[in-house]
Amino acid sequence: MNIEKVVRENKTRISKLNEEYMPHIGRGGYGERKIFHLPDSPIPLQYIPKEMEEVELVALLKQYGSIKNFASKYLKVKATNIVIDEVWKHYIKIRIKYDFEFWAVMFVRIKNKMGDGDIPFKLNRPQRRLLAEMEEMRIKGKPIRIILLKARQWGGSTLVQIYMAWIQLVHRRNWNSVICAHLKDSALNIKGMYAKLLENYPPWLLDCNEPIKFQPFEKMANTSIISATKSKITISSAETPESVRGTDAVMAHLSEVAFWHATPRKTPESMVRSVCGSVALLPLSVIVMESTANGTGNYFHKECMRAKQGESDKKFIFVPWYEIEIYSQEINNHYEFAKSLSKYEWDLWDKGATLEAIAWYRQKRKEYSDHADMMAEYPSDEIEAFNHSGEKVFSHVAVERLRKECCKAKFVGDIYGKCEKGKEALQNINFVEECGGMLNIWEKPDTDNNFANRYVTVVDIGGRSNKADYSVIAVFDRYWLMFGGIPEVVAQWRGHLDHDLLAWKAAQIALYYNKALLVIESNTLETEHTDDDSTEYILETISSYYPNLYARQSSNMIRNSSIRWGFHMNRATKLMLIAHQVRMLRENGYIERDYDACYEHDVFERKPNGSYGAMEGHHDDILITRCIGTYVCYTEPLPQHQVYNKSRIKIPISEASI
Repeated sequence: MNIEKVVRENKTRISKLNEEYMPHIGRGGYGERKIFHLPDSPIPLQYIPKEMEEVELVALLKQYGSIKNFASKYLKVKATNIVIDEVWKHYIKIRIKYDFEFWAVMFVRIKNKMGDGDIPFKLNRPQRRLLAEMEEMRIKGKPIRIILLKARQWGGSTLVQIYMAWIQLVHRRNWNSVICAHLKDSALNIKGMYAKLLENYPPWLLDCNEPIKFQPFEKMANTSIISATKSKITISSAETPESVRGTDAVMAHLSEVAFWHATPRKTPESMVRSVCGSVALLPLSVIVMESTANGTGNYFHKECMRAKQGESDKKFIFVPWYEIEIYSQEINNHYEFAKSLSKYEWDLWDKGATLEAIAWYRQKRKEYSDHADMMAEYPSDEIEAFNHSGEKVFSHVAVERLRKECCKAKFVGDIYGKCEKGKEALQNINFVEECGGMLNIWEKPDTDNNFANRYVTVVDIGGRSNKADYSVIAVFDRYWLMFGGIPEVVAQWRGHLDHDLLAWKAAQIALYYNKALLVIESNTLETEHTDDDSTEYILETISSYYPNLYARQSSNMIRNSSIRWGFHMNRATKLMLIAHQVRMLRENGYIERDYDACYEHDVFERKPNGSYGAMEGHHDDILITRCIGTYVCYTEPLPQHQVYNKSRIKIPISEASI
């Protein structure tokens, strides 16, 4: 590393961070700005949003060069102090519609977290980044939809609430809002910021003579109204989300959503529906879901991942600790400090942290015995923010690396044969594209080259009902193993189906993929019982018609030649598969395509009793197919040019001997 170059780059970063920000005149504010001179106004030099130039009064003031000239030459009145004051107030009412930062610093006061008293609301760097996202949506006329993963102490929740207040006080009338937090006291604190704003708000901005304040609305304990705008504000909590039904809200601030706990009677999903059900898709409608992280596996984590992948209506935003101004420490010798950076600290530098921020981090780190705790408190990215404090099986860094190869399937539909089951189910096999189909295909089978042992199809059998675990059929392509590469997931079916039909569906998919090796996890079939006791014969029946079914040696195979079809999951084999999958992620052993597979890696844990499984309320069915699939991919012979031997039976190393 060129240390001198690093020191020069650090100066550039510091200089950029210290760029002048003066929101009352508009310097450094959001969007394209234009210089505007008004010499006889309280703010003679301003940088106003470009859109303001098109407003008639602004254009006229610019044309006449001063308020006095405008009054005397255009209004044809004497430019008295009263006239100048009235013109200035009218101008202010225009500017606050276009310039949130100006409105905030001039007319909003907040509690000073660094000392006593109240101070003007001057946005810090992280707040300006969040504002830019909301303003981009507003200016384009789009509904404002944000999911915000917060670090601590930068005022994300404060900005959200004051931005919503700006819409209610400046842009709209009869524009109702909801504040819902994990606890009612937290919602009251957020509303308290709004109340403080109103206490100091000039009545003339709303053409009023009376002080602006909240008033009770029709004896409703949780709802207040601002009489000057007729906008209502309702507070609620995740404990009682039903209290906001019927509020006709068009803005919703959902706070600390990661701490909205599920109960037997309600889930975070149902709570969000209760709060946001009435919010229409209109310009200036707002839904902001914000929270600090509370581990993986919960509703908020899942929604953040959906937003990050572009599958949600919300824009995902995360602010790392090193963008927060207060996390910085002076350095006496930048050259020597840069030379002392650890690998992790170099990673922070590569992400954009200054040396001063890294110096602060190094000192703060001494307060924590475990670096994971430090990363959870002061995350540099969303991976660290969601770092689970429990005993996760898979490294969050490795899972994020796996996620980078994921993408939407090229084809969605299902596989069909002449019949659903039996010999004819394997005739006339074809793929049909269908909207909402259960089979996702990233790569169709290679029909130009005939390789034996190329594809592996793995089946994890779930339940039949919609509330049961899913059944999953995953297809792996092993082609690149011949050249020192790694296998990749090319297709996946996921849904609910009777087990005999599922087995035939898997055989159809395996046949479609050039007679792939079909590996069915057999525990469910071997242990369940139906009225006709036919499930134990499903694999035996399929083996009569499908030529490439996986079998294992039974523990008594030395004494007899019985064939045990399928992969049997017991404690020993499960531990083996999990250890193998940990190594796969650590060593980049395969290419994943499905985002849900990565999510299941995120929520897979070692339980207090020593067993392994998904966190409560989550699934591991996709993960099991990956564990079996990657193991089989690396233990089977390499693909090769040859014709399949239809009488061939797969007998791997004995699982019973593990």
